[in-house]
Amino acid sequence: MDKNYALEELPYIAKEILNNVTSKVLLFYGEMGVGKTTLIKQLCKELTVVDTVSSPTFSLVNEYRTEKDTMSIYHFDFYRIKHENEAYDIGFEDYLYNNQWCFIEWPENVKNLLPLDAVAITISLTEDGKRNIQLKTN
Repeated sequence: MDKNYALEELPYIAKEILNNVTSKVLLFYGEMGVGKTTLIKQLCKELTVVDTVSSPTFSLVNEYRTEKDTMSIYHFDFYRIKHENEAYDIGFEDYLYNNQWCFIEWPENVKNLLPLDAVAITISLTEDGKRNIQLKTN
């Protein structure tokens, strides 16, 4: 997947992502303010999250419940961590391997801990004010 989109097209982009990923671990790359959290909010909406979705910058991880009590979504923001050990301290590996959705912002800060089958999503701004999204699976 490699396409440009306007913000009003975000619901379609989120559906396309969910229909085409091969892993429940999604890695979000992009500059500050490019729309990573906004896309995650839309993905959560598509997955019927009943909680308020917000960036877990200070808590490192937020857990969201969905309409299906059997499904949780874990939203990580590793922007401010200095060492991968900080991710270990919150039990990061346990989250990754429990067959629930994991959305990870700033995954480059924990690159040695990421599963090989994770899906990389890179968002960038285009010259015309739209966003470009690239989805790569291993």
